[in-house]
Amino acid sequence: MFCRSIVLVLRHVRQMATTTHPRRRELLRLASGAAIVSALSSIANAQTYPVRPITLVVPFAAGGPTDVVGRIVAERMRSSLGQPIIIENVSGAGGSLGAGRVARATPDGYTAVVGIPTPTSSTGPSIRSTTM
Repeated sequence: MFCRSIVLVLRHVRQMATTTHPRRRELLRLASGAAIVSALSSIANAQTYPVRPITLVVPFAAGGPTDVVGRIVAERMRSSLGQPIIIENVSGAGGSLGAGRVARATPDGYTAVVGIPTPTSSTGPSIRSTTM
């Protein structure tokens, strides 16, 4: 059905191009090309997300309130996304070690951090001269 409509549009553009001025023909060709490209890109298959487990970093010790919140969030994520959620507790330096681990992770959307904003996590980068 979709391919048939593209063929009909191309026939119409070809018919219009032979009966109009040369500059208008160029404009019609460009417009039809843009329409075809946008139509084909809309039917392209996108990779579904997620296709592998997601790592959720809790930057505080296991068993604490942030860990409990992280596990509740992970369970909701697992049920809605259909993928396992791996919880990693990376404690130390007031949450900066866990946040740094996520900051250094590959930016592919499979590593996230759960935590409470603390003064350490917001002022730490500005008072250190080196990166984590």
